[in-house]
Amino acid sequence: MSETFDSFQHVRIERDGPVTNVVLARPEVRNAFGPRLIEELGAAFTELSHDNETRVVVLRGEGKSFGAGADINWMRESATYSRQENVDDATRLALMLEAIKRCDKPVICRVHGHAIGGALGLLATSDYVVAAEDTVFAFSEVKLGIVPAVIAPFVLRRIGLSHARALFITGERFTAERAERMGLAHVTCPEDELDEQIQRVVDELLTAAPGAIAVAKHLASEVAYRDPRDVMMHTAETIASKRTDPEGQEGLSAFLEKRKPTWMDEAHEPAWLAGATKR
Repeated sequence: MSETFDSFQHVRIERDGPVTNVVLARPEVRNAFGPRLIEELGAAFTELSHDNETRVVVLRGEGKSFGAGADINWMRESATYSRQENVDDATRLALMLEAIKRCDKPVICRVHGHAIGGALGLLATSDYVVAAEDTVFAFSEVKLGIVPAVIAPFVLRRIGLSHARALFITGERFTAERAERMGLAHVTCPEDELDEQIQRVVDELLTAAPGAIAVAKHLASEVAYRDPRDVMMHTAETIASKRTDPEGQEGLSAFLEKRKPTWMDEAHEPAWLAGATKR
């Protein structure tokens, strides 16, 4: 275990083979955001991005809720900050969200109970969101006289302008079904099936090449909403690099030789190999 992780108070790191769980560990306040939680989350994802033992990261909340937004004591304290102190405080939140978005490992978000305010920034920066069907969601900031400013760029890229404006200005609560419909969640299910659904996604990820996953997730962000002509050379160079690097060569060789590639353990098998075995 990293010395960095040993010093954490509001985030707990749990390793399970190639899967690392990042647990929001403030159940007494429904995992509400505060300066220390934000700092520890940023440090965790920065370190895990370069951790060779980790293939998949699962972000989840301890207790009855995934995350209830900002800690009331933090909000009370921020009201006494100078303008510059508030800017610095908000920047730390933005940098934490960016650390999740830029993590080289696939990030699965396990959501239940409540996902309110800033906690929705965690969903928007994750790669795959599995939510309990009775989860309550809300961008509730306007109810407190503030706005979801820092999370806005991440949320807009996930759900689009129309949904974001409607939910930002009303602050209304909405269901997991609506969250899935607009792309904030990818799968919804009963809460007692969350872990089963998470494992299904993990199993898929463990059949894929780690380096290819990292390139693919960053490529999606880099080329999104851009004219294909403007990114033509970038995409051509990207696929050329992957075809000729050791991982790409191993994947092609494994496919042609009808065997598992080296990044895959005995418990996992790609669909094309299962089909080849049956034939």
